[in-house]
Amino acid sequence: MPVGQQTFTAIPPEQLATSRLRLRQWTEADKEPFAALNADLVVMEHFPAALTRAQSDGLVDRIGAFIDQHGFGFWAADYLPEGGGPPAFIGFIGLSIPRHDLPFNPCVEVGWRLARPFWGKGLASEGARLAVRAGFETLGLQEIVAMTQLRNLRSRAVMERLGMREAVGEEFEHPAVPAGSHARAMCLYRLPRGSWASRG
Repeated sequence: MPVGQQTFTAIPPEQLATSRLRLRQWTEADKEPFAALNADLVVMEHFPAALTRAQSDGLVDRIGAFIDQHGFGFWAADYLPEGGGPPAFIGFIGLSIPRHDLPFNPCVEVGWRLARPFWGKGLASEGARLAVRAGFETLGLQEIVAMTQLRNLRSRAVMERLGMREAVGEEFEHPAVPAGSHARAMCLYRLPRGSWASRG
């Protein structure tokens, strides 16, 4: 059955948390800090452009609706400070089904987008491992992919830390990115279930 037509098992919240990170459904309160993240030109360097507030809010609404429908998605991510301080929204981490016509569909992808103050702390890798584990153990996926702009070395390093391997020869141009944009050329990484299981 195609990925988009499957019925998936709900993922228990405890599978989406570590001592310093929590993945969850979105709330209205997340829209303001997410808009700030999406307006940061450094964060959005490898995307076609920064997002307006309206575009960012619309993205939150779409992601939240996807999670309601499928039971997973690009969850809102909270950093849980040591010592029990209040959680801090840091962006999103999770799994999704691409809505664009890509050459390797059908698939489920792992992805993340974090606010700059939370870079370099291992949070993207930590959260992505939670998402990948849930994808294989709870959702029963046979493969998880990831994609990014060719020059996005930070994201590519996270993909490699997850055990993903670049699909050499499967580079593609993203159909949602305008022709001529620096962000159109993409690379693909794959993680088959067997490769993940062999990592223990």
